[in-house]
Amino acid sequence: MPFVLRRADPIDPTFVSPPDGQPSVRAPVANALWRASELGTQVAAVVSSGWELLDRELPGGGWPCQAVTEVLMPQPCVIEWRLLGPALQSVVAAEGQVAVVAPPRHPYLPGLLHEGLNERQFVWVQADAPAERLWVAEQLIKANACSALIAWLPQVRPEQLRRLQACAQSCEGLVFLCRPEAAQHEASAAPLRVHASFGLDWELQLRIFKRRGPVLEGIVTLPSMPGGLASILTPRLLAPSRLFSREVSADVVGSPVVPLRPRRQPAAH
Repeated sequence: MPFVLRRADPIDPTFVSPPDGQPSVRAPVANALWRASELGTQVAAVVSSGWELLDRELPGGGWPCQAVTEVLMPQPCVIEWRLLGPALQSVVAAEGQVAVVAPPRHPYLPGLLHEGLNERQFVWVQADAPAERLWVAEQLIKANACSALIAWLPQVRPEQLRRLQACAQSCEGLVFLCRPEAAQHEASAAPLRVHASFGLDWELQLRIFKRRGPVLEGIVTLPSMPGGLASILTPRLLAPSRLFSREVSADVVGSPVVPLRPRRQPAAH
């Protein structure tokens, strides 16, 4: 059967002129494309983190729904409540349910109430064995049972994380997995991974080492103060770094160092 040559169709106005050396693509396809050098914006749904500086660095401008977010930290149950508290507050304000699975320490209800949470919209599931924690977290995600889930999974394998991520894609709520900072060297299917620590002046220091976008160089610093302490701390304790800077400045090269002399004891009579 002979080949039939047809006249080329007229130029389609929906085609987009690409950069030199790249093929053309239609406009709808071009709008859906994401380049790794750009911060991803095609996110199903997000919830604002409550931190303006952090939202600027998160794809879509907030914590992603229908996805797993890993929060890595040096010590559990110290940083995560302060970091996630503003987002949980907005979830509760929208009549959503918050579920926590296997927190290493008992949640302090007065502190949670101070952060704007409501005990009627707060579910605490205690599971001790690693297999129980994983099973409970997976069932809550599959059932789409809550608007925000926080699960402490210090021991979880990469294939288990992949299964949780696959389940989270059909979950409309937020899914946070709290893990030790040593897990940053392990493979993970979570599209967003954040390492959180404290600064000297009570601030939170975040390093986003995995996101849908370019690698974030540097640290995101979020001014923060533990609930209720701002009203009782003295001005000097609100900024402890100033105290340390004074001590260090006295030991710099070229600065006189005045040795401390022991106080004389009164003579015995």
